[in-house]
Amino acid sequence: MGSRKLLGGLAAAVLLLVIGGGAFWYFVIRDDAPEKATLAGAIDSIGTSVPASPGAGSTPGAAAASATTGATTTSASPGLAGTWVPDTAKETFVGYRVVEELARVGTATAVGRTSGVTGTVVMTANSLQSAKITADMTTLKSDSGMRDGQLRNQGIEYSKFPTATFEVTEAMPLPEGLASGQAVKTTLKGKLTLHGVTKDVQVPVEAQLKDGLLVVVGNIDIKFADYAINKPQGASVLSIEDHGLMELQLILKKG
Repeated sequence: MGSRKLLGGLAAAVLLLVIGGGAFWYFVIRDDAPEKATLAGAIDSIGTSVPASPGAGSTPGAAAASATTGATTTSASPGLAGTWVPDTAKETFVGYRVVEELARVGTATAVGRTSGVTGTVVMTANSLQSAKITADMTTLKSDSGMRDGQLRNQGIEYSKFPTATFEVTEAMPLPEGLASGQAVKTTLKGKLTLHGVTKDVQVPVEAQLKDGLLVVVGNIDIKFADYAINKPQGASVLSIEDHGLMELQLILKKG
């Protein structure tokens, strides 16, 4: 009888270890950062009004597939000429992706995004005349409130530098096919102001006109030292890479 109780106790202990270990992996170790912004994912998100947030990745569907093949998906093109503004009811965001190593967790990708995006993009039928996009850095959200709070006075120091801005500095022709709803690629030349420092940058982007909305997705690698950003420190942070990816997903509507 005693041996049965002992065996039962051991079995229960093993089960608890298995369950507990699984729970620890699920809640602490797993790296479930949202996927990088893509044109396919952005196109697929149109028609929903769920705010962009880490952990809420999207699965490309038929509309996204047509975006990657360059097929025409607009039901009626509104034309490109005019002033466009961010549609914050859609999944418009600016954010960061940084690889960090955490105690008891290991290597993970920290992702923070803000939907607090404002600005204007002015185009003619065949050229981009001007563009200025501003991101509210004080509303950046990741999967960790502790990380978000640390960035107030560390790293990007949003208490001192509450916004980041990208401004196109010269007019440029628009890629062929954009007006007809094809997915296109181009590079935007401009000035990025981050952490109070302004640098000339080139941002590779993909764009597509879809259902009267202009979707623009891109990213650029940022070296912290170029913008006088000191890597954040914390008790649980063992190391952080000296650079990170700044990504944008803009869904623009006619202003």
